[in-house]
Amino acid sequence: MDLLSAILNSHNGGAVSQLARNFGLDQDQAISAISSLVPALSAGLSRNVSGGGLDSLLAALGGGQHQRYLDDLSALGQQDTVDDGNGILGHILGSKDISRQVAAAASERTGLGQEVLKRMLPVVATMVMGALSKNTAGMAAQQQQAGSGDLMGMLTSFLDSNRDGSVADDFIGIIGKLLSK
Repeated sequence: MDLLSAILNSHNGGAVSQLARNFGLDQDQAISAISSLVPALSAGLSRNVSGGGLDSLLAALGGGQHQRYLDDLSALGQQDTVDDGNGILGHILGSKDISRQVAAAASERTGLGQEVLKRMLPVVATMVMGALSKNTAGMAAQQQQAGSGDLMGMLTSFLDSNRDGSVADDFIGIIGKLLSK
């Protein structure tokens, strides 16, 4: 299962329903927004991990209690979640300008307003970290049972949005679209 599927399927779609309620969207609009935002966040994570940031990502996943964002869906509507999400965005995307560009690109793809997507982006970032945290815990258990394994390889496959074995093209494609505007 990839990152997007993990979020969309969390609580049998309950996470999507909660996000839709929080932002005044219907279920299909929320799915469209998440489907548009997650690949950009995944690409940013992939860039950070492949650039030597695996240890800091694993530390954040291990110590941040990010699973709560998908375990307790009421957390998705809290200001602390937005604050944490903004911090996550700073690490993943690097600047507010890039976050705005991601929201603008998602707006063009989904037809949803850029303002709602900008407000949604930090919450989706916490959902991404929640899904990664849950998946990383599962991967670590699998790795330990197998007595081997490559955590970086497992993370890469989880972040590979088009499942072609490379996260670089996902990141380059998204950044290319953003910079061409």
